[in-house]
Amino acid sequence: MRYDNPEITWEDFSKIEIRVGTIISAEPFREAKKPAYKITIDFGPAGIKRSSAQLTKNYLPEELPGKQILAVLNFPPKQIATFHSECLILGAMNQDEVTLLTTDLPVENGLLIG
Repeated sequence: MRYDNPEITWEDFSKIEIRVGTIISAEPFREAKKPAYKITIDFGPAGIKRSSAQLTKNYLPEELPGKQILAVLNFPPKQIATFHSECLILGAMNQDEVTLLTTDLPVENGLLIG
């Protein structure tokens, strides 16, 4: 675990676009080097985006649709094997297990986290 990251300013934090989205679909990503899912997410006015996520230890693909998650939308797209990942889904990491960061109550897709 890392505990030695440098401090950031509020201006640094304000550059990160974290939004709420609802997972539309999830399917195994067989071409990935590490077990992962291809996930499609609805971010409301911010659009529909796709992401690759290593969630296979804690979630089955059929459990994911309908979950509201948090994701970073303003990273540049990343090519992962044959897949174009457009956002970074956020989760708490315990070695190779990821637990999704979700909303406690339903909210509007696309809301900005700040």
